[in-house]
Amino acid sequence: MRPELGKKLIAATPTNRLSSRVLLFDWEDRILLFLTTAPDTSGVARWLTPGGGVDPGESHHQAAVRELQEETGLVIPNLGEPVWSHDFVVAWDAADHDTGHAEFYTATVDTFVPSDLLWTDEERVDVLAHRWWSLAELAASTEPFEPAELVELARNTLVEKNQ
Repeated sequence: MRPELGKKLIAATPTNRLSSRVLLFDWEDRILLFLTTAPDTSGVARWLTPGGGVDPGESHHQAAVRELQEETGLVIPNLGEPVWSHDFVVAWDAADHDTGHAEFYTATVDTFVPSDLLWTDEERVDVLAHRWWSLAELAASTEPFEPAELVELARNTLVEKNQ
């Protein structure tokens, strides 16, 4: 049976996905984001920080380090403590989970072009672009971002970083 477009499929057992994300800044205080296709039949895309799911037996920190390497090629073994956590309900109709919990870490690096050598086949299809965004560009943009609090989160992180 085919689901109707725009209606979320509800799993028999609700699923919560743990994820880790990295607010990756360069020395000019720009943040690296990836434009990715959302798990939704609408085909919508949104800008995200590097990161992804926590594998079984893995800590949030370990997942952040692994995901950063897989999605950018960077190896930063010590990302410190999370700077923000976020519990959310999933609105995308083709997602494999109903709710999520994300832990956000931060790092500052030299500007670079992310490597796709460790991307999954799915990422090679879903990742449409990457870009280093200034806070002013983020604040002025009407493009979709996840999480919705990204501008404020980036602003607060930069204030703390530059003190």
